[in-house]
Amino acid sequence: MDTQIVGLPRLNERAPEFNAETTAGQKSLDDYKGKWLVLFSHPADFTPVCTTEFMAFAVRQEEFAKRNCELLGLSIDSTHSHIAWIKNIKDNFGVEIKFPIIADLSMDVARAYGMIHPGAADTSAVRATFIIDPEGKLRAMVYYPMSNGRSIDEFLRVLDGLQTSDEHGVATPENWKPGEKVIVPPAKTAEEALARLESNEYECTDFYFCKKSI
Repeated sequence: MDTQIVGLPRLNERAPEFNAETTAGQKSLDDYKGKWLVLFSHPADFTPVCTTEFMAFAVRQEEFAKRNCELLGLSIDSTHSHIAWIKNIKDNFGVEIKFPIIADLSMDVARAYGMIHPGAADTSAVRATFIIDPEGKLRAMVYYPMSNGRSIDEFLRVLDGLQTSDEHGVATPENWKPGEKVIVPPAKTAEEALARLESNEYECTDFYFCKKSI
């Protein structure tokens, strides 16, 4: 079977379409129109690192929901395997997995999203995470190695940053969190730059580097 990467999806373009069987029935990208979506893959069911990640996503699901964001998992396993794993997690760890999981036996979704990396594994999806906006555009993507689990806090932080940038037309600095000052776009004219330096609205280090509260 050819496992060559067809091509990675690109930021700020329409996310690859999918219509896939999940543990909650058929799901397509259009089902999430009007909402943010975090689509994340894991190498296989019944594996320890993946189990910790799925429990972490499950525990934080309500926090994503407050941000108008749905969760959707994926692995190259069957629906029956997913269901058995969900039950196993609940029985052994007391955590209920309520978000759908794509059964991608055909690897169609994994290939479309560039989740198959032959150097890591021929028939498993790497730990990939995609944040898709309410218009279906891909806004962020992160790939992790098989051996290391993801940080759910970071995905919530990035989601907050994206939503803040969209709402206010600003950028966010390194490790920004809600409530902290944001970066305003650079001034477009010399007159605007001077006015900004003299304004009490902004905290400017130099004409090109100004922050403000929102």
